Amino acid sequence: MTSPDILAPEFLDDPNATFEVLRDDHRLYYHELMQSYMLSRYEDVEEAFKSNVFTTDNYGWQLEPVHGPTILQMHGREHSRHRATIQPAFRGSELGEKFVPVIESNSSVLIEAWRRDGKVDFVDQYSTRFPINVIVDMLGLSKDDHDKFHKWYDSIMAFLSNLTQDPAITEAGLQTKEELQAYIVPIVRERRANPGSDLLSTLATAEIDGHQMSDIEIKAFVSLLLVAGGETTDKAMANMFMRLIENPDQLQAVREDRRLIANAFAETLRHTPPVLMIMRQPNEDVDIAGGRIPAGSTMTLLIGAANRDPRQYEIPEKFDIFREDLNVNRAFTSGANHTGFGLGRHFCVGSMLSKTEVEIGTNQLLDAMDDISFIDGPPQMQGTFTRAPKKMPLAFTPVA
Repeated sequence: MTSPDILAPEFLDDPNATFEVLRDDHRLYYHELMQSYMLSRYEDVEEAFKSNVFTTDNYGWQLEPVHGPTILQMHGREHSRHRATIQPAFRGSELGEKFVPVIESNSSVLIEAWRRDGKVDFVDQYSTRFPINVIVDMLGLSKDDHDKFHKWYDSIMAFLSNLTQDPAITEAGLQTKEELQAYIVPIVRERRANPGSDLLSTLATAEIDGHQMSDIEIKAFVSLLLVAGGETTDKAMANMFMRLIENPDQLQAVREDRRLIANAFAETLRHTPPVLMIMRQPNEDVDIAGGRIPAGSTMTLLIGAANRDPRQYEIPEKFDIFREDLNVNRAFTSGANHTGFGLGRHFCVGSMLSKTEVEIGTNQLLDAMDDISFIDGPPQMQGTFTRAPKKMPLAFTPVA
């Protein structure tokens, strides 16, 4: 039997075929080139996410070179303190009162540019720009810098997805780190002295247990926010609309009952997640999935494989916004029964922001577009680490 390889060309064509072989025949698999152990079954991925043994120490080499030190690398009290500083902006009343208008405005501006044309490249003209523009505005930065941040976002994502270690991609990512730091640190210092109501001012002045975030920690968080806040909404919206167009009865159900947008988003995170894998590192020897993993090893948790595990879901390859084995009420919390946002104490802090963006954006899109269809057939999915269409030309009937 040929060993399954997530770096092989066949994986790019159909990752789920490789995931099936891994789940069934290689429950714990060591990838020689990546020097990483891989888990693919839902129960094993869930255990690794929730176990204190599996740390995020791997982010020291995986993320810090391009972001700087982030909350994802922190543990214990330090992690709790930084999460408490950041989290209010992404949940509850502050999200609703302060940032919902920002989300509504940015989505509307993008849609108005093409809503009467009857056609749009959904990725290039909407999904890849929407969340980045929202983040720039939440931070209280100039709208003139939307394109600059979009370029930085693309560079950082390429760096993080660079599983083959292409030196040109690495160099571009490191250059982005320097450019973003030179841009943001002077603004952080100005906001400390003259704070406003924006998120950057909140980060610059917030104190938890007498501690403030440093300039570099805030810069690292902004860099991380571009990825964590951008990637999920960007690729998840493209993937969700692709699946809904492929299933017109479900698209019509969502159009008629907008409460089902949450179902469609949750099912997309399960069925066609934007991020296919996340890494962890055990801090001691650990027995899992029928084998032993040495302390300090790199673990690759295959989210895409876990979310298609037939031991967890009935007919997992079917996209079904009405499925009963996916808990939509908890799908955007750390109690989710899918792995699209991770699980446990490092569950995505921006999950509710992403849900809010998707709900607002989808409502506005459906109000502007009827009879939505692909131009030239379904788009091609691309990516190994993250996965979505790079282009998605659509035709539609403009809604008056």
